[in-house]
Amino acid sequence: MDSSTPSTPQSPGGPVRRPRHRDRHGRGLRGPLAPPQVPISLTRSELFDDYVRESVERLERRWPQLADVEFAVEEVPLPGKGEPDPDGVPLGRVIPAHQGRPSLILVYRRPVEIRAKSREDRAALVHEILIEQVAELLGLSPDAIDPRYGEE
Repeated sequence: MDSSTPSTPQSPGGPVRRPRHRDRHGRGLRGPLAPPQVPISLTRSELFDDYVRESVERLERRWPQLADVEFAVEEVPLPGKGEPDPDGVPLGRVIPAHQGRPSLILVYRRPVEIRAKSREDRAALVHEILIEQVAELLGLSPDAIDPRYGEE
């Protein structure tokens, strides 16, 4: 072996490759655009889940019997589940308790996102949907669930 040529470790199958520290354009590896705790790094789905969670917490403070109710988010309503909505695509749904299963309130993310473009509008619409579904479940009017229902 010549002392002027650098030696690279060899494996039986050929040369060993070093891990890349730069991309093929020489710019280096890219990191995240924002730290994980910053809202910009949350996905639309995660933000929507936060809207539902915050609204449920507000409602449970006023109505402690909702602690036994499950709340969930689905992307879109599945065809064949429940009755068709005469107004078009439903934004939420109540499934009453049966056979030992607790009541379930669903909010459909995609139809809500289509109707409300800004974050504030989306959060307000999610809260209104949950008020309506809770009112249906408890057999009360939406105004009884939240006196500010319907206010802009």
